[in-house]
Amino acid sequence: MSFADKVLAVNDNLPIRTDLPVHSGKVRSVYWLTEQDSRRLIEEHNYPVPKDTPLAIMLISDRISAFDCIWHGEQGMQGVPGKGAALNAISNHWFGLFKEQGLADSHILDIPHPLVWIVQKARPVMIEAICRQYITGSMWRAYEKGEREFCGIRLEEGLSKDSKLANILITPSTKGVLKGIEGVPEADDVNVSRQDIADNFAAFNFNSADDIALYEKLLTEGFGVISQALAKVEQIFVDTKFEFGYVKDVNGNDKLIYMDEVGTPDSSRIWDAKQYAQGKIVENSKEGFRQLLLNHFPDPDILLNKERMDEREALARDNALPVDVLMDISNTYTQIAEKITGQKIALSENPKEEVIAVLRDKYQLID
Repeated sequence: MSFADKVLAVNDNLPIRTDLPVHSGKVRSVYWLTEQDSRRLIEEHNYPVPKDTPLAIMLISDRISAFDCIWHGEQGMQGVPGKGAALNAISNHWFGLFKEQGLADSHILDIPHPLVWIVQKARPVMIEAICRQYITGSMWRAYEKGEREFCGIRLEEGLSKDSKLANILITPSTKGVLKGIEGVPEADDVNVSRQDIADNFAAFNFNSADDIALYEKLLTEGFGVISQALAKVEQIFVDTKFEFGYVKDVNGNDKLIYMDEVGTPDSSRIWDAKQYAQGKIVENSKEGFRQLLLNHFPDPDILLNKERMDEREALARDNALPVDVLMDISNTYTQIAEKITGQKIALSENPKEEVIAVLRDKYQLID
């Protein structure tokens, strides 16, 4: 069995029954089930949703993206073994804790396989909800250049790189291109202030202005739950991105939920607490891979400069990374997942075959 077989790279070509095109993102693919299959699964598995709710299979791959590009390795490795299973296990763990502590539900209804979620259709809030407890990364780079205002929040003078902030900051950005909002450029991933959101709550897909306070509560309380749990395993929750959306409850009413993924090494920075206490930053997240790429290539500006996207894409396409680099990332992801969940992450021998088998035999979604 080769390394290549152990990685689920292409995940939008499974023979899952669907009437709609498969939506393929950088890491996850979404298969919308037929109306008949959605109704059947809701009934058979007693999912707590209205009977006519559209359902989807959300399949995570082992692909790794950084700087808006997908990277690959030697020996035909199109991803990182165990990465998808580690990300899903971490998200499942946090979503479970949030629900236990009465915060909010997620879009997940069922977990047939470590790489698969069955989810209900959600209407996303058009915000990348970013929460920061330390000043690092892009915020530090901007601060170092003299910027002091971030998303309408003014930072004090005299902060040092990687230091803890006085308060947790919410620094949202747009999810997708939003048009016709005064003062907000029509581009993806643009920083916005709370005032921008309050003045245009419907454009950001909020049902009401009151739901802005609810999203902030779910964001900060969710951040706190993860931060406290990570502290128990000697890890620091540095910053993260949450996403929110609306789904229908069993009575057909809208409710705001957590969606996508939460508290993972892909969507967060996580530092080793013991090393931080000694003045060293040891990343237990994708940030370590980003730093490796910045050090690996002679001109890091290609990776940081949005004007050089063509060169960046060529770099990712034409450079196969050493196998041991991808296996180091595999270890980072699986080890932090095992720390968080207390469960072993099993590396699959052939994830694609396993997924097809379970969706065919247990859920009858493959002809």
